[in-house]
Amino acid sequence: MPALRIGPRPLPLHLGMAATALLGGVAAAPTDGFAGAADEAERAFDEFLAGIHAYWAHPYRRAVAEPAVLWRGGSARLFDYGGAGRPVLFVPSLVNRAYILDLAPERSLVRHLAARGLRPLLLDWGAPGDAELGFDLDGYVAHRLTPAFDAAVAATGGPVGLCGYCMGGLLALALARDRTEAISSLAFMAVPWDFHTDSALAVRAAALLGAALDDTPGGLGEAPVDLLQAFFAFVQPEQVAAKFRAFAALPQDGDRARDFVALEDWLNDGVPLSGALARDCLTGWYGANRPARGEWHVAGRPVHPSAIDLPALVMIPKRDRIVPRASALPLATALANPTVHELDAGHIGMAVGRRARDEVWRPLVEWFGGAG
Repeated sequence: MPALRIGPRPLPLHLGMAATALLGGVAAAPTDGFAGAADEAERAFDEFLAGIHAYWAHPYRRAVAEPAVLWRGGSARLFDYGGAGRPVLFVPSLVNRAYILDLAPERSLVRHLAARGLRPLLLDWGAPGDAELGFDLDGYVAHRLTPAFDAAVAATGGPVGLCGYCMGGLLALALARDRTEAISSLAFMAVPWDFHTDSALAVRAAALLGAALDDTPGGLGEAPVDLLQAFFAFVQPEQVAAKFRAFAALPQDGDRARDFVALEDWLNDGVPLSGALARDCLTGWYGANRPARGEWHVAGRPVHPSAIDLPALVMIPKRDRIVPRASALPLATALANPTVHELDAGHIGMAVGRRARDEVWRPLVEWFGGAG
């Protein structure tokens, strides 16, 4: 985490969206309520700015001991959190940093599992280096995820549990297709499958970004962090201003303020994607909806969940706006041996929220055979 905070990213976009939304409310106000609406808009925008300044000034900095590294490949590392129990490999999204699953000592899914009789392994993709900038989805599965998994099996004796979070779950499915015999069971945390259900705004935003990548002269080597953050901002246009206004009202020396800053630091500590990977995700997944249509191929062969005959826990947060329930539930329907666990949480809250310990961490311990 850099010493100087620059979020919420991209800041000009968030400021502009907040101002536009507030001015729209003023313009829609009746004539006799115009002055009051204008005063309210100004007050709300001032609260938003106050929240940003409070975030920049907060003293919190992440301080978590880095675990042992079991395997390295390019910019990727496989972290080993220890423990003599059954190994479980966690595959996070490529869009955000892996440490959402190890955010702080008291808010760490993987450390919790290590203390409950499992041996969690976390794949940290890292920022793409020279090699990864040429990777598409096939490249990441073949040259990063598969070797990391094989190293986990070799180190632990296998079989290994496999848990994918968000887009990491799709990559985990591609791996499971080819390594079924070495996997004990699967778990999926907020994994999209049908990208055209309940996500019209996301589809339009993805199509726009995909077209921008395709139209860049000579091709875009990478999709910058701020471009990716802009995509999520369009999906949830009102969220950032609302949460910073709420943050401004918190006691800044309290636990809730600290937790907000820890999470916001992670959100703003993103990594770019290779241009080829971004096009695969935006045009292939969001644009063409290839997974749900049975047309998604990795290494030239289809990825069909129905062909993966492993026990699979499908965890679906009902308040998820990044991966709506209607997008995640079709994965459970498509899998050969699913167990569905729905929970009252959002996309990120399911991993680090105040109820995550009971609603997500404990079920994962039980699913993978930990000590409870």
